[in-house]
Amino acid sequence: MNPQEVLDFAQKNEARQLDLRFTDIPSLQHHVSYPMSELSLSSFEEGFGMDGSSIRGWAAIHESDMLLIPDPGTAFMDPFAETPTLVMYGDVIDPITKQHYERDPRWIAKKAELYLKNSGVGDTAYFGAEAEFFIFDNVRFDQNQHSGFYFIDAEEGRWNSGREKDNLGYRPRYKEGYFPVPPTDHYQDLRSEMVQTMEKCGLHIECHHHEVATGGQCEIDQRFNTLVKSADNMMLYKYVIRNTANQYGKTVTFMPKPLFADNGSGMHTHQSIWKGGNPLFAGDGYAGLSQLALWYIGGLLKHARALSAIIAPTTNSYKRLVPGYEAPVNLAYSRRNRSAACRIPMYSASPKAKRVEFRPPDPAANPYLAFSAMLMAGLDGVLNKIQPGEPLDKDIYDLSPEEMKSVPSMPASLEEALDCLEDDHAFLMKGDVFTEELIETFIDYKRKNEADAIRLRPHPYEFALYYDI
Repeated sequence: MNPQEVLDFAQKNEARQLDLRFTDIPSLQHHVSYPMSELSLSSFEEGFGMDGSSIRGWAAIHESDMLLIPDPGTAFMDPFAETPTLVMYGDVIDPITKQHYERDPRWIAKKAELYLKNSGVGDTAYFGAEAEFFIFDNVRFDQNQHSGFYFIDAEEGRWNSGREKDNLGYRPRYKEGYFPVPPTDHYQDLRSEMVQTMEKCGLHIECHHHEVATGGQCEIDQRFNTLVKSADNMMLYKYVIRNTANQYGKTVTFMPKPLFADNGSGMHTHQSIWKGGNPLFAGDGYAGLSQLALWYIGGLLKHARALSAIIAPTTNSYKRLVPGYEAPVNLAYSRRNRSAACRIPMYSASPKAKRVEFRPPDPAANPYLAFSAMLMAGLDGVLNKIQPGEPLDKDIYDLSPEEMKSVPSMPASLEEALDCLEDDHAFLMKGDVFTEELIETFIDYKRKNEADAIRLRPHPYEFALYYDI
């Protein structure tokens, strides 16, 4: 929609409130609401004032005035609001310079798309992300100077087999949750409602199903779209899933590894580049790929350890990225093989379907930053003709120790990932897509507020290991 069409759409739907949304660096979505009378055609140029000083990783208090400029192409009616509410995503603008704010993740994603066009490699990057999540009945957690705990309750959890109430016996075993029909799949109707709501909001959904883990792990797959639009869609996807579950008295988490001894949640990201309406990843090379696609894979694999800080950005991410749980720890590529970091899906022979699936990302990642960083790594591979090496077409976890030595691996912790990003980020700064200041801010925030915060606190399991030592 254009601005006038948004106003007409709001009138048609009798909207009474305007809700403007934006995303911070760690990927939490924020919003501010206005009476509809405050929205006019001039609002799409003049924007709305906001305070950026309390947003994580953003402006200092002495430079906190910001403008939110509504993007008319993102408008939809909020399906959960009791008062009819029009929602739009906003771009953050500096009110003094009238320039985009360099720490706004959505602006970074827009710059990544512009860099692709200016590179001459292609004009469109398509991204399709598969974000997995868990549905729990109840979750309790707390942390202070003298105690720390979490407790998860889920009707589908194997650990709740001794429940006296609401226990009918059907639940997936550990690592056996893939595709069972109801009643073992407890959440068919809930997911179906999530899908119906997403489609009302304009998302194109391809399928949904139970995932491998117990405890209500699920996946709903969106159709691919352009980079910025796919990131916008991921934020809407999470909003709909959380709120639909909340209406059912359930709680959803996109935390990568909430359960010990079961599979974690990934955000496998399918990506391809097109030019002039033609797919550039199809060819007569390995797995039907073009040379350009192989170079793109080369860039992803070369920079994967640095990318990890952005695409697997939490301390919990590295509880998922361990061998034995279908997580792509090792940096290799293969057709069909899901234990490789880069997989080339073989479902269709159509050139339009040819793409690369990068499997290390998880749904805790900020999609604007994650998609942009992956594109920049892939383009660095194309522009510098980085070869990906030989494919690995057997189960990586069955390789001998000698064979494994030649296969590089993902970092084992957030601290290691941040070190890798600190050492290797020049590829992100091409075309001023990421700035040095943003990368420094990201690394400092993650070290201080997450990596160090976890490192400094006693872990509950340490009491089991060491209390009587």
